[in-house]
Amino acid sequence: MTRTDLRTTVADRPVVLDGGLATLLERHGHDLSSHLWSARLLREDPAAVEAAHREFFEAGAEVATTASYQVSYEGFGSDGVDADEVTGLLRRSVALAASARDEVAPGGWVAASVGPYGAVLADGSEYRGDYGLDVAGLRAFHRPRLEVLAATVGEGADVLAVETVPCLAEVEAVLAELDGTGVPAWISLSAAGDRTRAGEPLAEAFAMAADVAEVLAVGVNCTTPGDATAAVTLAGRHGPAVVYPNSGQGWDADARAWTGESAFRADDVASWVADGARLVGGCCRVGPEDVRALRATLGR
Repeated sequence: MTRTDLRTTVADRPVVLDGGLATLLERHGHDLSSHLWSARLLREDPAAVEAAHREFFEAGAEVATTASYQVSYEGFGSDGVDADEVTGLLRRSVALAASARDEVAPGGWVAASVGPYGAVLADGSEYRGDYGLDVAGLRAFHRPRLEVLAATVGEGADVLAVETVPCLAEVEAVLAELDGTGVPAWISLSAAGDRTRAGEPLAEAFAMAADVAEVLAVGVNCTTPGDATAAVTLAGRHGPAVVYPNSGQGWDADARAWTGESAFRADDVASWVADGARLVGGCCRVGPEDVRALRATLGR
């Protein structure tokens, strides 16, 4: 099956994203409690990562988001992994997702995940935005990973997924690195209501991204389903929106565990699409069964 350009497709119809890769791996018995989270399995059990991607595709997902969210030179470097191997792990994350796509859903897409600076800190700061790092520092952090993952677009990946961004400074930094590259990307923030996690206007982040031609969609992820509804309304004013909330359960960063009951409902997708969502899925604690229900809700 021939893959169409993702930007062209989302202009025509909604596209179904996958769910929470790491929490699916945990469900299958993998211990992801280290600071490297699911990225650890890129070294230790890459077959498990590929199998999880296949499971989401089999459930009806059209996009696999790679396991590169927590991959950074700093994070792996603290465990003694050299830069060349980290570069290889970034590329491997794309290769695994592309292999699953080509086997199960050859018309689908791969989004190379670019996690926020808070991910390398592994302290939950991507849900607060209290980095204490300026735009220049954030650009320097993101640049090496972006360069490696951008080079995989057209060679396995189809788009960069810049995810869980909690503050305007990091939005500005990533946009500055993307601007002029010609590499398609979506920008997705972690948010509360109409504010970034750092308390800034979410609309300002979306407006900033609208000025960069490489950005094909803006929106939110890893926020509650209720907050996602409010955010999509703002994002949809700037073109196609991306929305993939978590289950609505609480995250205990100290215990590295989720608490409470799931609030993810596939029926919410109707209102998201009405407000401009064109890339729709789930994040942490959203599994293949949720993706299957979401796709059915879209009538596809």
